[in-house]
Amino acid sequence: MSRTRTRVSAPDQACVAAVDLARAAAEELARPGAPGEHLGHESEGDRIVTHFFACLDRAYRGWRWAITVTRASRAKKVTVSEAVLLPGPGALLAPEWLPWSERLRPGDLGVGDLLPTHEDDDRLAPGFTDTGDDADRQMVFEYGLGRARVLSAIGRDRAASRWHSGEHGPHTPIAHAAPAQCSTCGFYLLLSGGLRQAFGVCANEYAPDDGKVVAADHGCGAHSEAAVMPPPVEQATPILDDLGFDLMEEETGSVDERADEELGHS
Repeated sequence: MSRTRTRVSAPDQACVAAVDLARAAAEELARPGAPGEHLGHESEGDRIVTHFFACLDRAYRGWRWAITVTRASRAKKVTVSEAVLLPGPGALLAPEWLPWSERLRPGDLGVGDLLPTHEDDDRLAPGFTDTGDDADRQMVFEYGLGRARVLSAIGRDRAASRWHSGEHGPHTPIAHAAPAQCSTCGFYLLLSGGLRQAFGVCANEYAPDDGKVVAADHGCGAHSEAAVMPPPVEQATPILDDLGFDLMEEETGSVDERADEELGHS
């Protein structure tokens, strides 16, 4: 079996020696004295060599000036072909570009913003699809009132997992300190469909989760049965009653007679 060998040409010596020409081109792009030491060269092909210079700009640490020089066939004069600033090993780079749909995070959508969904979004299914859930039959398509697409089983499972593990689930400090779970609260409104067994909406205006979807095993201090009001305390009878009087047995002699005797009156 024969192997095809790629011919690697030796670096062109005239281009390798054109370090001063390459540095002058780098200084024109940056400013005089900006390019640092010569870091070496690399052969790009026949009579094509790229020279590298350190970039001393503090905003581009780890980057390097790449100046490509070349010469025509049978020509002795070397000229500059390309000059760019390229990242070197360990250079600070921008994060990998992502489409806006993948960069979007919950809460980023503002007033007037539109977030279209793809036709093949696996979170959605046609509105006439039978999801197989007896508690959430979505196979009936109402003429004029039906939805083109409804939540698929995948979308529902993702939502349930996200809600249960979030700040309105059971694994939060406020839920651990709650006197009881949301499922036993009078302000807990059940969701309809396949999620009614696990989630509901808080309807307590004084609760931190008012108007939000909460897990059935979530909880907070605003539970409807968190504290039972004590019965009203009946007013106790006054210890000193200055409105009534008690009948006392009369002692021998009146008070006035005893007073006269003490004063020596007959």
